[in-house]
Amino acid sequence: MIRVIGIDPGLRNMGWGVIDVAGSRITHVANGICQSEGVELAARLLSLHAQLTRVMVTYRPGSAAVEQTFVNKDGAGTLKLGQARGIAMLVPAQAGLAVGEYAPNTVKKTVVGVGHADKGQVLHMVRMQLPGAEIAGPDAADALAIAICHAHHGGASTLSRGQAHDWQDHRTHRLPRAGPSAD
Repeated sequence: MIRVIGIDPGLRNMGWGVIDVAGSRITHVANGICQSEGVELAARLLSLHAQLTRVMVTYRPGSAAVEQTFVNKDGAGTLKLGQARGIAMLVPAQAGLAVGEYAPNTVKKTVVGVGHADKGQVLHMVRMQLPGAEIAGPDAADALAIAICHAHHGGASTLSRGQAHDWQDHRTHRLPRAGPSAD
């Protein structure tokens, strides 16, 4: 069995969903939404990092996946979303996990059967595939769909073949101190 976390990046609301995968069987573990706090962009990103780190430590996934972002007409909005996506990729990487990336249409096609499904269709199919799961909202449903997509596309199966992650050694990575260079 492998535990998979799917992350739906967002600057206001970052959805997350955790499932267990054993062969073709998928079981819901937990889901939720990290809501950014603060006014300044740096403070908002820091709050998302801290919240997502707590999720990772609590549920200890062995595999992770994040939805790719698309570029839209609002360049500033796309850049901010990209920064939140950086947090979504950084936190699992800090835990030693490889991070799968999936286009939104790939996620929708895997879960719903069509690549241009709306959020309501994704939520409905996630509920069908994870019966009894209390889903925290559309962002959490999208994150669960990303985890399901990762399980179906083989990203989760690599760890289930014996590459278990050692959560006993989970630490926050720190940058080296600045000092005189040896140039």
